[in-house]
Amino acid sequence: MIRRCALAALLLAAFTSASKAAAPANQAAPAVVASSVASSVASAARLQMRWELLRNEYTPQMPQGRAQARMILANHDSAPLPVSGWALYFNSMDGVVTGPVTGGLRMEQVSGNLFRLLPQPGFAGLAPGQTINIDYYHPQPIIKMARAPIGPYLVYDAQPDIGMAIGDFALLPVTRPEQLDKGDIGVKPVVTAADTYRSNLRADLLPADALPPVLPTPLHLQQGSGALRLAGMPSVSAAPALAGEAALVRSLFPANLKGHGPAVRLSVGKVEGQTSPEAYSLTVRAGSGNNGGITIVGNSPAGVAHGVHTLRDLLPLPGATAQSLPEVTIVDAPRFEYRGFMLDVSRNFHTKATVFKWLDLMARFKLNKFHFHLTEDEGWRLEIAGLPELTSIGAVRGHSAKPGVRLRPAYGSGPDPRDASGSGYYTRADYIEILRYAAARHIEVIPEIEMPGHARAAVQAMEARYHRLKAAGDKDAAKYLLNDFDDKSVYKSPQLYNDHVLNPGLESSFTFVQHVVDEVVKLHREAGVPLHTIHMGGDELPNGAWEQSPASRAMMAKHQLESTADLWDYFYERVDGMLRKHGLYTSGWEELAARKTTLHGKNKLIPNPRFTQKGFSAWVWNNTEGAEDLAYRLANAGYDIVLAPVTKLYMDMAYNPNPEEPGMNWGDYVELETTYDFIPFDYLKNATDAARIGKDGLTDYGKRRVRGLEATLFTETVRDPAGIDYLVMPRLLAVAERAWAPDPAWVTEPDAAKAATLHRGAWSGFVNALGQRVLPRLDLDGSAVAYRIAPPGLLLDGERVLVNHVLPGIALRYTTDGSTPGATSKPVTGPITERGLIQVAAFDRNGRAGLVARIDRR
Repeated sequence: MIRRCALAALLLAAFTSASKAAAPANQAAPAVVASSVASSVASAARLQMRWELLRNEYTPQMPQGRAQARMILANHDSAPLPVSGWALYFNSMDGVVTGPVTGGLRMEQVSGNLFRLLPQPGFAGLAPGQTINIDYYHPQPIIKMARAPIGPYLVYDAQPDIGMAIGDFALLPVTRPEQLDKGDIGVKPVVTAADTYRSNLRADLLPADALPPVLPTPLHLQQGSGALRLAGMPSVSAAPALAGEAALVRSLFPANLKGHGPAVRLSVGKVEGQTSPEAYSLTVRAGSGNNGGITIVGNSPAGVAHGVHTLRDLLPLPGATAQSLPEVTIVDAPRFEYRGFMLDVSRNFHTKATVFKWLDLMARFKLNKFHFHLTEDEGWRLEIAGLPELTSIGAVRGHSAKPGVRLRPAYGSGPDPRDASGSGYYTRADYIEILRYAAARHIEVIPEIEMPGHARAAVQAMEARYHRLKAAGDKDAAKYLLNDFDDKSVYKSPQLYNDHVLNPGLESSFTFVQHVVDEVVKLHREAGVPLHTIHMGGDELPNGAWEQSPASRAMMAKHQLESTADLWDYFYERVDGMLRKHGLYTSGWEELAARKTTLHGKNKLIPNPRFTQKGFSAWVWNNTEGAEDLAYRLANAGYDIVLAPVTKLYMDMAYNPNPEEPGMNWGDYVELETTYDFIPFDYLKNATDAARIGKDGLTDYGKRRVRGLEATLFTETVRDPAGIDYLVMPRLLAVAERAWAPDPAWVTEPDAAKAATLHRGAWSGFVNALGQRVLPRLDLDGSAVAYRIAPPGLLLDGERVLVNHVLPGIALRYTTDGSTPGATSKPVTGPITERGLIQVAAFDRNGRAGLVARIDRR
């Protein structure tokens, strides 16, 4: 199983945006993208394209299956699509089977996951009003719509630099048995409304006074008997160093409050019994004067800030009639010093405003590390002084007939280089502003520069730079070149690239890395924000890379290296030296700390003894297919690790296997409960006995090497901010709970029956708090988070339909006439006894609907 399968998907309406944004000021001027062509041939704007999954097929020759699909192309123009002289481009997850296809056409791979259809001598053209069915194959079954084609556009040979997006493109629903057939390949079945109902029975509906008062769960909380009235704007006292925290307190109260409110005292001091710099105490006392009001003390300003966010959680919901706070004493500190969220802005770009939004949410839920995934095969998103091509070429995607102009379309970004998700980057000023914004919220930004794989944007940009300077007669043209032109290595990345790897045989590669590191250090210094590490990538270097590169072979011979695995070590030895020069330690994905080898003829990763004493920190994502215990083996071997297991904490994984559910599925499906049930120090605890055989547990020494947890979002399928909201929330709240709070009682209870009872109580508290307090606060306070509202569970019970939801207490509404439930539809107040096509949806406090569940009782 690969990590981060390559291509974007056409998601549901909340995930896709066909509109093209104006080019940002920091982006290179786009090439012309025509809206029309000569009247003698069909315009792409007047072509209609539909994609249909015909069936998944399984044969003895192909037991893992393949998918037969169809592109339905209709010409609504008054001019024909001619018999020759054009190509239809599109992106496709995992690729398609190339070669001849129906209708006299041929399928070709252009590069990576960009493909095209070309007319062959047998193609008869497409006259006005005609439709053609183009049948072809995908090499694997299609379980998720993320694997369907996306971003089709037309190019005529007569105008090879002009790409025209297909004006009307959509995916047809996947509902028929042959479409949903998953054979015997061991994948999970479609989740029905009845399945959801039974799953939701694992929680009880709690009254408001039984909800956990704070999430993430505090270390110690003692409730009093009284209440503090909130009659007016609070009077906040704080030292100048806590001005930001004082302003945050004031922002929690309505600006139109009149009169005098409670005293709020903020200070940095000793939190009794707690050594974490992020520890805090919070007391709420009824009355006035020195004995009443709200007091927050932190071991540091970060601790004070955490206390303020806890205060927010205790406050009444906006608009509530009762304006008081219960008396309470809280002493709190985090379990892990690393509580992270990774946002990929390279596969699809996301704006500075979106980054600010997630920094605010991170601070709100006490996450403190922002892993900023800035570079990839499909985009370099940070301005680097002295290397303008990294952003003028590497940050722009769009069609071009000429090499070296921009990157090719990916993830459905289409032909237009002004596409807001395909193109864009942060200027130096933008990045400095992000650093300062994060620092004000006590969040450390960890920039990631991907290498030596996942580096195509940089490789292409530096090659274009080389050709430009060489043509100008510059003797230093190759100073930053990253690829060996004589490299004949045969390899293919999970994203289907064979030209995306930085070559360690070239001194210019090290010159490039040093320059980038130096510039990132300068940005942090200019921002006045400390930099402790740079995440230097390290994942998914394809087998076969470098093996037939003369430059790499020469470097290996020079340093007496026996294999490309040794060359890998040599590369990261030098990279580590570059970081150490600035007083930084080296971070990267798990492969940075691992060594590729074989065991019984199968590939295996083992801890690399070479770097255990260098202070490397490894983010471990792989807990699949034999690597379930890799994180623990690395920690036991002496590596500092961050747990980011794909089957538990990857936010880009779909919630379930249903085709319409957005997200990826190469690792697993990750429901809210999947993340909530993650046990950091024993995540194999609930695995089968067979799955635990031969797997290492975490030693006491290893436990000390676990720095914390990270929620990870790669954005192949995420083209707009709403898509981030949907995939990340509310699962991020479960990550925050696991990263901050100690193991709950159900984890340590040895008796299975008692553990199940404890789990039910804890899970009920968590989901009720989310549904009745935490998410409604986001609805009502202007946070504008379009979190996923799960479909209800439905179960036919005789003559009635039972309804429930994963978030007990959330509003449910239904219709029986075939219409989609809306904010004014009938509320669900118990079992539904009416007949008809019963459709039910959940709604947030602003009337936004979630996914619809249905039962036909006509």
